[in-house]
Amino acid sequence: MPRAAPPAFRSSPTAQAYLAQTRDAAPLPALRKEFLVDPWQVAQSRGLGADAILVILAISDNALAGELLSEAARLGMDALVEAHDEAEADRAVALGAQLIGVNNRDLRTFVTDLAVTERLARRIPADRLLVTESGIAGPDDAARLARAGARAMLVGESLMRQPDVAAATRALLGR
Repeated sequence: MPRAAPPAFRSSPTAQAYLAQTRDAAPLPALRKEFLVDPWQVAQSRGLGADAILVILAISDNALAGELLSEAARLGMDALVEAHDEAEADRAVALGAQLIGVNNRDLRTFVTDLAVTERLARRIPADRLLVTESGIAGPDDAARLARAGARAMLVGESLMRQPDVAAATRALLGR
């Protein structure tokens, strides 16, 4: 039986509208970057136009993470499985995640440290895509994390605070 999302984790209509607007505005794949706590939210994500979901291991046990991954696969979606520590990185690998995100921001303290990606990268097999998340502010950060093994970045806050997101993205990429 589906579980209802606790009120603190329910997506707001505004967040859902942003996903739909983003999907309409750009031809790029769209990630629903929210706290998903039930497989029904994966189908909802697909209905909102998401191509991928975020599975946050800090709030998911292996059973729930497996259900979210299975539902995403059933719907032809990708899943970015997010880890912040060694145990979560090992869980992501054991779950068979192909896209493994290392969140440099601790969700409990909100402290951000790029060394988290550097530390956890060695736990991620070369046949998986390592995505570094949070705290990436400039081209030096991007280069540092690429040297650690990250092949993709999930950047939000540092770009969204800029008046010209396209120019800020080019600067982040060193272009």
